[in-house]
Amino acid sequence: MRDSEELQRDVQNAIKWEPLLKAAEIGVTAKDGVVTLSGTVDSFFKKEEAEEAAKSVFGVKAVVEKIQVHFGNSIQKNDNDIATEIINAYRLNWEVPTDLVKVRVENGWVTLEGELEWNYQKDAAKRVVRYLDGVIGVSNNITIQSKSKDILEKSSIENALERNASLEDNDINVDVNGNKVTLKGTVSSWHQKDEAERVAWNAIGVANVNNELEVEYDFA
Repeated sequence: MRDSEELQRDVQNAIKWEPLLKAAEIGVTAKDGVVTLSGTVDSFFKKEEAEEAAKSVFGVKAVVEKIQVHFGNSIQKNDNDIATEIINAYRLNWEVPTDLVKVRVENGWVTLEGELEWNYQKDAAKRVVRYLDGVIGVSNNITIQSKSKDILEKSSIENALERNASLEDNDINVDVNGNKVTLKGTVSSWHQKDEAERVAWNAIGVANVNNELEVEYDFA
């Protein structure tokens, strides 16, 4: 386990390294590998960027995110304005099937619902919203329902994980139950955990991925 003060300093530097976050008031505390982020930013995108920056730091085991989004006086948008901008943004994005995504906005908090065929479409639906002014948070409740009638093959996912250069020399076990995939074992970074899940989602027929991989850092 890394020294908490050293980990805190590295997370602070990682956040400052991001150009959009240099002026953000983000507090960082660290204890036993758990990092807590607090403070305020002026966009939801910056809030998520700070979390991603923290997750990228070697030694971080978990992130507790308490950052608040507060807009300046120049940004005055009601929920109808935000919903309209989201729908218009979806129309310009080929990854998001506009007619299949339902959008609800309440006091700046966006809830996405509906049923899509691929997880990358679900991710894109949230990614589009991240950049819009007036959004303070997103609940992505979209579900995945593959139209493929092919049987989900455990071996195809295992082979895809083995082909991925960033996942070499990791202990990843794949369990398939119907159209649900469960990943267990250990990886050596948070990036690898996310990458393993992304690879699993690419398999045809996947409707759910349960990522139980544990991050174990080698401090040798």
